[in-house]
Amino acid sequence: MLQIESLHKSFGGLAVTNGLDLHVHTGELRCIIGPNGAGKTTLFNLITGKDKPDSGRILIHGGNLVGRRVYQIARLGVSRKFQSPSAFEDLTVRENLLLAATGRNSILNLLRNRRGASDAGIDDILARLELAEAGGRRAHDLSHGQKQWLEIGMVLLTQPDVVLLDEPTAGMTLAETAKTASLIRSLLRGKTTIVIEHDIAFIRQLGARITVLYRGKVMCEGSFDEIAANQEVRRIYLGEDL
Repeated sequence: MLQIESLHKSFGGLAVTNGLDLHVHTGELRCIIGPNGAGKTTLFNLITGKDKPDSGRILIHGGNLVGRRVYQIARLGVSRKFQSPSAFEDLTVRENLLLAATGRNSILNLLRNRRGASDAGIDDILARLELAEAGGRRAHDLSHGQKQWLEIGMVLLTQPDVVLLDEPTAGMTLAETAKTASLIRSLLRGKTTIVIEHDIAFIRQLGARITVLYRGKVMCEGSFDEIAANQEVRRIYLGEDL
């Protein structure tokens, strides 16, 4: 699904991605970790077109994303959830989901589908998010964790091919973090999903393959147990708390 080949990006002479290669299979859940400055957020910026690489290729379904605009990449099926919630706070939970349900289609479909299939799909998402009773509440009035779950539902309703989640548990309680792991495993099952995260307990709960970035390159990849046993990873990032 996603192939990244020899990706280079520098800012002011500082190489942030330095010949990065990454392959994520269709339907795979992948976690990316690494110390600050390893290039994690820059990688997401490059995939979504926010930043332009100096060289290299980013392929989805074999098509190169490099040189495309942000909206064009979104229409090709790449959906990103940022660390901070960005739902429309003055709209209700249901209204936010209804807007997301237009996905890669036109605003006319929003008007045509205010009832029927769209509502049925939104009801299902609300139930799976455990937000059924909050459908009529403004997003502003949700807890921090609920806002994050709402955005995961919004991402899913855009019918993406590739989902990018940037620190989805930032600011959450332990209980909210555990629920978020469960939601990602269930709601995004079968979706090609890449998660950037610092919370090692959360990464363990996801049970996904892990890629470790260091100095703009892939340092190693493997299961949680394999990464946890890697002494070089402990040295540069994880310490002995893993």
